[in-house]
Amino acid sequence: MSGVHLRDVTEADVLVFFEHQLDPEANHMAAFGAADPTDRAAFLVRWARILADDSVLTKTIEFDGRVVGHIGRFTQFGEPEVTYWIDREYWGMGLATAALAEFLKLDPTRPLYARAAVDNLGSLRVLDKCGFVAVGEDVGYAEGRGEDVEEFILRLDA
Repeated sequence: MSGVHLRDVTEADVLVFFEHQLDPEANHMAAFGAADPTDRAAFLVRWARILADDSVLTKTIEFDGRVVGHIGRFTQFGEPEVTYWIDREYWGMGLATAALAEFLKLDPTRPLYARAAVDNLGSLRVLDKCGFVAVGEDVGYAEGRGEDVEEFILRLDA
């Protein structure tokens, strides 16, 4: 999608990310977020750790010059996994798909895994469009919902 750009994360971006994740509907859909999304100090500490970790690749997603989210690769359960967050104001515009496609060009890590709550149809569609296939299921406690949530485990091989 024209207008989507990935760049290095700045401290100012992290403050925008904090505002994005305050949205209750977005937290519910993401499911596996912070225990207390209003805890700014915990959020900033978490992002300081992320940015200091050389094994993590993370980028800011811009659309037409605005910070609309972030995307990254980290290790979970011993496997490389991709994660992303788009501000709810921009859902349904194809930005997550465009950002993930661009990220996959930057990061050659394969196989690459992803996880999404089984009812997060938007994210599952993004992952499918970018070539991820379901390889398993899991259930985990989701802070964003305060309950156990079923999730699909997806993998990209090529």
